[in-house]
Amino acid sequence: MVAEIPQSGHDGPYPAPVDVRGFTVRPDWIDYNGHMNVGYYGVAFDQALDVMLEEHLGTGKTYAETAGAGPYILQSHVQFRRELLEGEGFRVEFRLLDHDAKRMIYFARMFSERDDALCATQEALLMNVSQQTGRGAPFPDWAQARIARMAAAHGALPPDPAVGARLAIRRA
Repeated sequence: MVAEIPQSGHDGPYPAPVDVRGFTVRPDWIDYNGHMNVGYYGVAFDQALDVMLEEHLGTGKTYAETAGAGPYILQSHVQFRRELLEGEGFRVEFRLLDHDAKRMIYFARMFSERDDALCATQEALLMNVSQQTGRGAPFPDWAQARIARMAAAHGALPPDPAVGARLAIRRA
């Protein structure tokens, strides 16, 4: 099954970056150190990504339910900058860095709503995957056009030093 016409999202223009708001650190996300557990940063980024894909590109939940394909994260790199506490609100900004017919690389930054402090970043590779074959599949033409428009809008953003960061132990 192929989604011939989009069921959600819009054709642009797209904000640069896309700002997704309305999240709160849940009590069950808190670990024994009294802050949001490392695993829940991934959950939080994923929930914000779902909103961005659904509301802007139209390649989120509705697309997955109607197209027989959907977005899978293949690789993710998260950097933790500052803790988030129970009940604290946060927002996530997304910028699209690169894309081809079936993949996107995005960079996201998570900010506290309390003081706008940067709390975490995520750089991830996402692929459109066929639910029938379990393999990568090109996005439909309408989605590829939207992705290209968003990438063009985000291409004008200044570079972020966290993009492409590698794991390393700093030595004096």
